[in-house]
Amino acid sequence: MLMRFILASGATNLADGVALVAWAWAATLLTRDPLLVALVPLALRLPWFLFSLPAGIVTDRVDRRRLILLMDALRAFSFAFVGLAVWSLSPLPAAPAEGVALPGLFAAMVLAAALVGMAEVFRDNAAQTMLPALVGPERLEAANGRLWSVELIGNALAGPALGAALIGVAVALPFAANAAAYGVALALVASLAGRFRAEATGPRDWRRELREGFDFLKGLTILRDLALITGVWNLLHQAMMVALVLHVQENLELSAAVYGLILSAAALGGIGGSILGPRIVAALGGARTAQVMLLASAPAFLGVALAPGAWTLALSMALFEFSGLVWNLVVVSHRQRIIPPALLGRVNSLYRLIATGMMPLGLVVSGAAMAVAEPVLGRPAALVLPFWLAALGAAGLTVWGWNAIGRGFPKG
Repeated sequence: MLMRFILASGATNLADGVALVAWAWAATLLTRDPLLVALVPLALRLPWFLFSLPAGIVTDRVDRRRLILLMDALRAFSFAFVGLAVWSLSPLPAAPAEGVALPGLFAAMVLAAALVGMAEVFRDNAAQTMLPALVGPERLEAANGRLWSVELIGNALAGPALGAALIGVAVALPFAANAAAYGVALALVASLAGRFRAEATGPRDWRRELREGFDFLKGLTILRDLALITGVWNLLHQAMMVALVLHVQENLELSAAVYGLILSAAALGGIGGSILGPRIVAALGGARTAQVMLLASAPAFLGVALAPGAWTLALSMALFEFSGLVWNLVVVSHRQRIIPPALLGRVNSLYRLIATGMMPLGLVVSGAAMAVAEPVLGRPAALVLPFWLAALGAAGLTVWGWNAIGRGFPKG
């Protein structure tokens, strides 16, 4: 069953990898305004803030397998809808420097991205809480490593390259391909047998249930600290990513295919982290591993800012993926191990509200920083500014996070 679960996750993450290029590139074909370009990824990430708490309550109430099936079906519909809309309006007109070409299509993309983002919140929370039911506590690092290795192959290695290639054929094609990928995932998850509903801890009352999860998280300082560190890092990462697509196009003058290959090459670092991560944790312990991976953040952001071309940019992104994957391997496995199964959905959602709810803020900050800086610094420098701000923020986060991890994380 674990293998089918992993393959289903691989199919959905292949679609996510295709979408990583498709959403951003399609947005830049309708507008060149950085703030408007940021609206599409903002629509994808804002649901993490809006729906994390409801997702936790729902995950602890329903069969987690059925919840995954429903959310994958919603994502398949959303991608099919966008693909059909783009196909019907092709060829697209030239994107204006200000405003939007085809406002109706742009609005449809933003709406579909919001539905995909909402479904991802519920689906990912259900999947993380379902994994401990498939493997024992002692196998969580290995299982998470295998899961993320397959996810990275789809999400960041094959997906972006495939997405760039499909865009080169037709802008609508990656959206249609994603609808098919979610269909494959639906079939695989539907074949899993077993009971994946948590036992109720009391009467069904969303206030009581939410308070129960909050009290558990409140009682563990290290969980709050890890959520805050991850949240700030995600904010900085999203600030970088929304600027990256414009920086690659305009400053480095690279094509969609090369952009996809850069993201795919970066995924090799993440795959290396998924393979070597359990060994690193065994050698250094969870606390020291988390500290070292956090330490790598500022140099990685700095590398992106200073990279003169595709190869050096890919190397900097690979460092991101390696350190981020090993970090997640440590903290997610720790979280899955110490949170009781009946509370896992709610505590997990509260944790992820902090850890991922900051992503939309990073998108807004990045778009605003570029827009404000452009008249003063010029467009090329403005597109690089978010990378420098992220490097500075990561340096401060490392100083605080190093001490927080040392105080509260298990030393073994």
